[in-house]
Amino acid sequence: MKTFGMLVVGVVLGAILTGVASWTMMPGMMINESASPLGLEETVEKIKQNALAKGWVVASVAPLDQSVKKHGGGDLPPVRLINLCQANHAFNILQQDQNKKISVFMPCTIAVYQKTDGKAYISSMNAGLLGKMFGGRVAEVMTDVSADQQGFIAFAN
Repeated sequence: MKTFGMLVVGVVLGAILTGVASWTMMPGMMINESASPLGLEETVEKIKQNALAKGWVVASVAPLDQSVKKHGGGDLPPVRLINLCQANHAFNILQQDQNKKISVFMPCTIAVYQKTDGKAYISSMNAGLLGKMFGGRVAEVMTDVSADQQGFIAFAN
């Protein structure tokens, strides 16, 4: 009986430690960041060109820093949100009712921003990992989305 109790305690402690490790590692796994060898505006243009070359639509480039300031926030270094869409990927996810909730992640956004070191950085959501969390059709499509996104920013890796 003592061995069984130790087994239960071990399983519970293992589950807790796994949960804590997952919780602390999740932010680093969900968002990719890399320094760009280019300036901020050149980085934005390079990503736009790469996306267009792969058949994606550049829906907008939003100057988040300017919006923050306009609406009462302070001065920030430049932050640009590049909103990208690929109609076939969106359709393949959204055609099923159970997947419509994924629209909260659409369009795909890549951020380009300047840190206090003066360098431009790129961040994007780990679309492949996100897809795996949902499984099924979402996982299939997001695997392709992830590959495309990595291609858009490959110049910075």
